[in-house]
Amino acid sequence: MKMLRILLFLPVFTLFMVACNNGDNSTHDEHTEMHDGDHEGHKVNQDGSIKDKTGPEYTSDYICPMHCEGSGSDEPGKCPVCGMDYVKNEN
Repeated sequence: MKMLRILLFLPVFTLFMVACNNGDNSTHDEHTEMHDGDHEGHKVNQDGSIKDKTGPEYTSDYICPMHCEGSGSDEPGKCPVCGMDYVKNEN
């Protein structure tokens, strides 16, 4: 009886594992590089388009660590979008 349970469990488990595989064989590093890589000084969006790094969220004296769109200030404070504390822009 115990052997029968094992013989039934094994194909069901295998089928479950195959069904849960999304077919993406790339490694995490490749995935991160593809979506978060820097391309000629511009951040790459998840859809492959290039983010503009000339906005206030990149060029202000104090910037949000998350670079929320429309954030950035000439004085310390908090990001109006996500609420994180601004950090001094070293660039």
